[in-house]
Amino acid sequence: MPSFDSISRRSFLALAGAAPFIFKMPAVERVPVGLELYSVRDELAKDLPATVRAVAKMGYEVVEFFSPYYDWKTDYAKEVRKLLDDLGIRCNSTHNHLESFAPDGLQKTIDLNKTLGVKFVVLASAGKITDLDGWKKVADQLSSAMEKLKSAGLRAGFHNHKDEFVPIGDKRPMDVLAANTPKDFMLQLDVGTCVEAGADPIAWIKANPGRINSIHCKDWGAGEGKGYKVLFGEGDSPWTKIFEAAESTGGVEYYLLEQEGSRFPSLETAERCLATWKKMKT
Repeated sequence: MPSFDSISRRSFLALAGAAPFIFKMPAVERVPVGLELYSVRDELAKDLPATVRAVAKMGYEVVEFFSPYYDWKTDYAKEVRKLLDDLGIRCNSTHNHLESFAPDGLQKTIDLNKTLGVKFVVLASAGKITDLDGWKKVADQLSSAMEKLKSAGLRAGFHNHKDEFVPIGDKRPMDVLAANTPKDFMLQLDVGTCVEAGADPIAWIKANPGRINSIHCKDWGAGEGKGYKVLFGEGDSPWTKIFEAAESTGGVEYYLLEQEGSRFPSLETAERCLATWKKMKT
């Protein structure tokens, strides 16, 4: 191996000249990972502060509260916000019922979410809708609510289930929602339900650039005893390609691990899923 002294002056100068260009290359920004708190709903119902502390201690950076939060008073939401701030984690989004987007419920939605420091107010489920006209009405309601939410510095979003990726006639409900909501309306992708429906999550991300601002990293596996009981990384979802598409095209701002339930207690499940996440992403 040649010594440093044996490197020619010309080679040294060439390397020195290239160095500024090497060090000026932009670093790839790491996308934070969080937990949809439905994953630990049993513990959350018993002791919310202790559960959130446990989740933060595991290394989660973001949490997503789900619909029971809507029953909180503003003072309690302030206490939860202080807890989050003290722990150094964020609540980037909440999951909501349709009532949160109704004209008579929207101001409460705004007040609670602004208090929590939320960016995205997400419809968790539209309920059972059997025709495309019904889905168009949902899109219209969400688009109308989005106008008021935007004036308060918030954005609306929708979280899919399996049915939204199953065609009704010649269209899928998700395509109707995407086509009839504003371009800055978030399409929060639940991967497991998309995969169960036989849809391609990567194609969906690429078809909606900049709108997949968060992803529920819930896995699904075909076969007896699997389904949504598999842990993150144990199912059929092509995670590496999903991450690549989400970060190059989808506009993902944060990921959320989610688990319906597993063979382990909920907090242990959350910890195991995060450990797998770290192995995948490092």
